[in-house]
Amino acid sequence: MKLARRYGSALICVRYRHDATAQRRYTTIELIVDEAPIVPRGKPDDKVAVRIAHDQPTLRSRAYARGAICDAKSGLWLMPRQLAKELQLTGCIVKVVP
Repeated sequence: MKLARRYGSALICVRYRHDATAQRRYTTIELIVDEAPIVPRGKPDDKVAVRIAHDQPTLRSRAYARGAICDAKSGLWLMPRQLAKELQLTGCIVKVVP
């Protein structure tokens, strides 16, 4: 009960381990330390808008060669999510294109 009072609803599980040779009991606990909503990642063929910096001409060329299109108005590259993943650009995704 003292662990429940101490940790409240963050406490998930309490385990007791016994070491017969050392004559010790060990108490371990499992806690919730973070909570966040699950955001769906989308399908591989979803179109995404990706920002590729101007100082990355090689990456821009590789994206263009694989079928990505640069939107001159926004400066973003439009491509399937799978291509963004293959080019390691998932961290540069700005939005999903409807």
